[in-house]
Amino acid sequence: MVNKGHDVRIFTLHNKPGLYNPLPGWTVVTVQILSLLAAHVRLLMSRPLIYLQLLSFALRTKSMANFAIAVSFAEQMQDVDLMYAYFGDHKFFVGYYCKRINGTPLLVTIRAYELYYNPNVKLFKEALNYCDRILTITDYNKNLLVNKYGAPAERIDIVRQIVDLDLYRYEEKIKILIVGFFAEKKGHDILFQAFKKLDRANAELWVVGDNAPDRVAVDCRKLAKELQIEERVVFFGAQSGNALRALYRECDIFCLPSHPDRYGDQEGFPNVIAEAMAFGKPVVSTRHAGIPEMIDQILVDEFSVEQLVDALRRVCDDAALRQTMGVANRTQVEQHFSMRNNDRLEEILTRYAKRPSAPQDLAKNHEGFSTANISGT
Repeated sequence: MVNKGHDVRIFTLHNKPGLYNPLPGWTVVTVQILSLLAAHVRLLMSRPLIYLQLLSFALRTKSMANFAIAVSFAEQMQDVDLMYAYFGDHKFFVGYYCKRINGTPLLVTIRAYELYYNPNVKLFKEALNYCDRILTITDYNKNLLVNKYGAPAERIDIVRQIVDLDLYRYEEKIKILIVGFFAEKKGHDILFQAFKKLDRANAELWVVGDNAPDRVAVDCRKLAKELQIEERVVFFGAQSGNALRALYRECDIFCLPSHPDRYGDQEGFPNVIAEAMAFGKPVVSTRHAGIPEMIDQILVDEFSVEQLVDALRRVCDDAALRQTMGVANRTQVEQHFSMRNNDRLEEILTRYAKRPSAPQDLAKNHEGFSTANISGT
């Protein structure tokens, strides 16, 4: 409606962070206690009959909070042409009282939950019969409104949900996945810079992980905004189990451009690389620590944004290469990362389990410790 040129004001019962918040620049009116009290005094003094009638009704229907807020909002709606409540709950009830006070037309959209678990059924029925138009999303809902709540059928319209077809459409995307804590050594900074330069409109960056319990953490969400790539980056938070496996399965490329952090901390061999390889995914990484021991296909130098851009372009643009790399990676994992490693670990552990040391070994150990202690004084 804003995009169509309408002046929209949001009268909100509470204003806290959530999935759906007013956009910057929208006019938002919130409840202010002192203004609310003053509005009640003014309405009582100027229109005592309507005030006392509504007060009595609010007491009978146990809706004093809705009435209290409505008196303040109604005073701020003198130039409003229409009230529209989305959901037939407390927002709708406040709108009902506002209409009773100032006569502003009231419309409501009924979705679902208010038909089955309404916070105030008595007031809901009253407000339905008092509002100017009732919108709902299915014929099934319309029948419920008429037969269960006594809403006038002639004032009910079916208006289905809106889906932005420009945003919700199938697109072939190249999904580049990184998994790991937001620690400096994981290379998020290098990957984000490379992704910005990748110039592939069909590429999307999937980021799995969260803040690192690390002395050198990276604020990845802030970094994405600073680089102006946030619209092409999807943050999944920390994931594990089936959810993480689903992301491995659906990605096209796995990328972890690890590098030493500012204190020299490095990787060993990141387990997430082995996991991606097990899913038959092509991996783009760096010549860092033990990574080259298992990956010999596409590696770039540590900290090299340009090399990483070139590598990602190459893999993004060549589906056959992605397939070849993925098959080779799966074979590599089968050879080097299978459960046979667990058998090897068990063999080593059991070999030394409860193994008594020979007396001469104990003597040597004792002598060695003694010598070390003496030499250290």
